[in-house]
Amino acid sequence: MTSGSPRAYLVRITTRLALNRLRTMRRRKEAYVGPWLPEPLLTAPDVAEDAVLAESVSMALMIVLERLSPTERAVFVLREAFDVGYDEIAAAVGKSPAAVRQIAHRARRHVDACRPREVVSPGQMRAALESFRRAFETGDRQGLLDVLAPEVVFVSDAGGVKRGALRPVAGAERVARFIVGGLGKAGGALTGDPAVVNGSPGLFVRVGGELDGVLAFSVVDGRIAGLCYVRNPEKLTRVGVRDPVTLR
Repeated sequence: MTSGSPRAYLVRITTRLALNRLRTMRRRKEAYVGPWLPEPLLTAPDVAEDAVLAESVSMALMIVLERLSPTERAVFVLREAFDVGYDEIAAAVGKSPAAVRQIAHRARRHVDACRPREVVSPGQMRAALESFRRAFETGDRQGLLDVLAPEVVFVSDAGGVKRGALRPVAGAERVARFIVGGLGKAGGALTGDPAVVNGSPGLFVRVGGELDGVLAFSVVDGRIAGLCYVRNPEKLTRVGVRDPVTLR
């Protein structure tokens, strides 16, 4: 594929637009109130059944990608997701092919270091989610402790628009107390509707029947090790009003 081909031109233009967008978002994040989480992606149930597909859109991977620099992220996605050649990527990001190889290696090493070391089956995920949902809806603190891993971390993204923890909450006791004492007293009946979020089972959290946020989970050894709660209304505008992504 030559540098003057239509594909190379589209890759170059699209990449530069994406880089501009990523740099703008990075500046916004510097002034953001509280933790920043990616916008949740509603996916079809079949995505959760495919471990490779599920991992490729997982909230955990999206968070890792957010930590890369804009150039690292662009190089990683072009190379790993679309198998674009180094020369073509170099033209798109304005770097030499040698520099792009180094950037790709650095980004891949960072992503691999953050990937989970065990594959959790969809059945394990659903079982942990159902146990959590029952305890969550009833305010059963002991039920939450039974399903939360001791080192669980809860991260909420409210963006200063809604009430939320300004820092991650760590440890089963603290997370259970935060859920029961905070979310459980949000001003209405608390329910969790099962959904597939970023390729894994998750919950649409409703307070008094109105969507309050989206919970995404990570599970290790059958217990919930991570909770990501996107509550900022600006990040929920497309959830539930679009057809789920199938990636098929």
